Amino acid sequence: MPNIKSAIKRVDVIRKKTVENKMIKSRTSSYIKSIKELVKNGNIDDAEKLLPEAVSYISSAASKGVFHKNNASRKISTITSVVATAKKA
Repeated sequence: MPNIKSAIKRVDVIRKKTVENKMIKSRTSSYIKSIKELVKNGNIDDAEKLLPEAVSYISSAASKGVFHKNNASRKISTITSVVATAKKA
C-alpha cells in the first residue's frame, strides 16, 4: 500500500476505473451473447434490432479506451457477420 498521498489517490481512482471497465466489458459480452442467442433461436428480426445498439456501445467503449480499436472492430465484425449469415439462410 502506498504511503504518498497522491499515490493513495491514484489507487482509489484505479479501483473505480477498474470497476467501470469491468461493467462495460460485461455489458458488451451480454450484447454479443444476446445477439448470438437470438440468432440461434431464430429471432433474426430481434437480433437486427439489437445490432445497432450493440455496435454503438462497443464503439463507444473503444473510444473510451476499454477495448483496443482492433479488438472492438473484431467484436463488431463477428456479431454483424453472425446476423448477416443468419439473414441469408
